[in-house]
Amino acid sequence: MNPSLTIFTPTFNRAYCLHLCYESLKRQTVKDFIWLIIDDGSTDETKQLIEKWMLEGEITIHYHYQENQGMHGAHNTAYELIETELNVCIDSDDYMSDEAVEKILCFWRENGNDSYAGIVGLDATRDGEIIGTRLPEQIKESTLTRLYGVHKVKGDKKIVYRTELTKRTPPYPLFKDEKYCPLSYKYILIDQIQPLLVMNEVLCHVEYLEDGSSMNIIKQYKNNPHGFSYFRKVAMKHAPTFKDRLRESIHYVSSNLMIKNKRFVIESPCKVTTILASPIGLCLYLYIKNTNKVTILKNSNA
Repeated sequence: MNPSLTIFTPTFNRAYCLHLCYESLKRQTVKDFIWLIIDDGSTDETKQLIEKWMLEGEITIHYHYQENQGMHGAHNTAYELIETELNVCIDSDDYMSDEAVEKILCFWRENGNDSYAGIVGLDATRDGEIIGTRLPEQIKESTLTRLYGVHKVKGDKKIVYRTELTKRTPPYPLFKDEKYCPLSYKYILIDQIQPLLVMNEVLCHVEYLEDGSSMNIIKQYKNNPHGFSYFRKVAMKHAPTFKDRLRESIHYVSSNLMIKNKRFVIESPCKVTTILASPIGLCLYLYIKNTNKVTILKNSNA
């Protein structure tokens, strides 16, 4: 019988902590999964470490090496390679709770079908404290946009997607000399197709490492303006409220000032809002340009 779930892990020079994820997968109460590791150009001992684990034969591991493209490029590759019904990303500095696979598959068999995009569950710290808020108990399904915008959910959540949808939606854009586009780009697109089933169970334990993208968001803004600009257009177009659309427009203006794109108003899907956002967008651009502040922001709408 083919596995039902692919757990994929993009990694770059994380040999020093990747074992935490591996050990958690060995502890799973159900082994009906594939661990797909996308090695995004590591120069450390990652390859040798994974080859050793593959020889141990404790779990099914698929390893793919590629030249460095950044987190979103690794996600693109994973979505191309995945063949199971469901998939979930576990970052290289995170690990799964011991019964996560069993909970995901049992919940999906009982409640899931082609009407849903997948499952949204909880992230927790290594001490077990829920990241942000729990999910609303009174609802069965929701898009991510509604969870955060309407139900006022806070903090990172773990998303298990149906592979059919991650393949159907467009890949993350790749821009020359840039290594990042917010992962929320694809989440927003999937939101427009189907809602997620809500499951108030901890699926993943997370830690924000100093070399992680979540700890360096200002640097990401500076180094990847094309990726952020592309994302903001999608976020603006599908923003649930005017307030959300205005916020995305402010960031869109800022990113376009960085790349000196004089056509940003013409290219905007929300031209009036973009014009209104321009003064604040200019201030944000100046702030980002002149600050080295580090801000924690992991797997959110950036």
